[in-house]
Amino acid sequence: MSKGSPISPALMATKSAGAPKAPERADRTADHAAVVADLAAVSPVLGPNNVVPPTVMTGSEAIVRSLEELGVDDIFGLPGGAILPTYDPLMASRMNHILVRHEQGAGHAAQGYAMVTGRVGVCIATSGPGATNLVTAIMDAHMDSVPLVAITGQVSSGVIGTDAFQEADIVGITMPITKHSFLVTDPNDIPHVMAEAFHLASTGRPGPVLVDIAKDAQQGQMTFSWPPKIDLPGYRPVTRGHNKQVREAARLIAAATKPVLYVGGGVVKAHAAAELRELAELTGAPVVTTLMARGVFPDSHPQHVGMPGMHGTVSAVTALQQSDLLITLGARFDDRVTGILKSFAPHAKVIHADIDPAEISKNRAADVPIVGSVKEIIPELTEAVRSQFESAGTPDLTTWWAFLNNLKETYPLGWTEPEDGLSAPQRVIERIGALTGPEAIYVAGVGQHQMWAAQFIKYERPHAWLNSGGAGTMGYAVPAAMGAKVGAPDRVVWAIDGDGCFQMTNQ
Repeated sequence: MSKGSPISPALMATKSAGAPKAPERADRTADHAAVVADLAAVSPVLGPNNVVPPTVMTGSEAIVRSLEELGVDDIFGLPGGAILPTYDPLMASRMNHILVRHEQGAGHAAQGYAMVTGRVGVCIATSGPGATNLVTAIMDAHMDSVPLVAITGQVSSGVIGTDAFQEADIVGITMPITKHSFLVTDPNDIPHVMAEAFHLASTGRPGPVLVDIAKDAQQGQMTFSWPPKIDLPGYRPVTRGHNKQVREAARLIAAATKPVLYVGGGVVKAHAAAELRELAELTGAPVVTTLMARGVFPDSHPQHVGMPGMHGTVSAVTALQQSDLLITLGARFDDRVTGILKSFAPHAKVIHADIDPAEISKNRAADVPIVGSVKEIIPELTEAVRSQFESAGTPDLTTWWAFLNNLKETYPLGWTEPEDGLSAPQRVIERIGALTGPEAIYVAGVGQHQMWAAQFIKYERPHAWLNSGGAGTMGYAVPAAMGAKVGAPDRVVWAIDGDGCFQMTNQ
């Protein structure tokens, strides 16, 4: 890491030559009180919260206090030299620290926690190899849009860039796989950087954020106050869809004879299961749920035709291929769903709603692009479709459903029993689901057992199915299941793993 490495826009601003001198403490107290009422509206991570007047403490105490003020209850981590100053106040905190045996496990546990709770998962590690051991989990969270804050210790600021003992440029390493990576060298920056990290991780398209904190910043004195000001120029995620685009989408839905609701993990992340069901039942369209969306629409619902893609059902794959309209909600046209893009759903027009504008028309051109949160877009679309149906009539999907129901009956999911008399693994997994029920949480590793768990367990609710979809990380299941159990202690949690996956993180 060179001393000229990027830090963050907020930190760079404080280091500029023209930065104003900090006001005296009394003035800062008054200024702080004046803006507190406005800050909760800036970010959901800041409110409701306690108001903490300026208080002198160490940087490590500020890290722990910031986490407490941000509502963190559980942290997964492994101590080491560069992060050790933070462990003293952490051990005295009300927060629960879960000690792992490898930092990758801490990252996956934080993912599992985040996926079942909808809250930001937090993991903590030391510098150098401790930080780099988190990289796989950070990349996994990036691919699957999991809100995660990874806190790492760094060597003291005076030796950054000298190849010091256990120094690694973790900010540079993680830049391509995080929403943002911060380097903190001034303890006074800790409160607002922590708040900004949680804001970034949990808003817009969720994802991982790294906060790398130099050891001397942890040990140094600073003045802590809360809530801090979040200052992220240019970061303004769009949540509401454009009215004209929503109306055009409704017009296409009213005119379609072979529509399909193509539902991805973004609907799970947006907690929009109820809104999706209302839209589906209004339109009468078949629903396919991707690997990351299993459970967001009940398997038992007559409109659910299965999981699409290379491991999907015949009815779901054919529905997409034969459709004349794809109503794509929180999905990204992944190659495991589409196969060869130029031959995917060749006759379909595409409505594509997603919180991330970079995903729209990235793989498949959208006829109607809608940028925003599906939590807000789906109700808007439902009302627009209802208005269209009232004025133009409800489309007749009888022929379309007759075709799809015939496929469901002709090509059901199944398996061949082994000739040696042993039970097929599919049967074992199916029985686990049947005996445990839909309220449990099922966490899979990566491989054939992952697909069997996705196919043969019946999912009736969101946040019941966890897996590594985008990155395909072997070793995910056991630590993610542990994190899920911490986040949902009253629910039964199953880790369905393969022998190879288990050996990768069984420490």
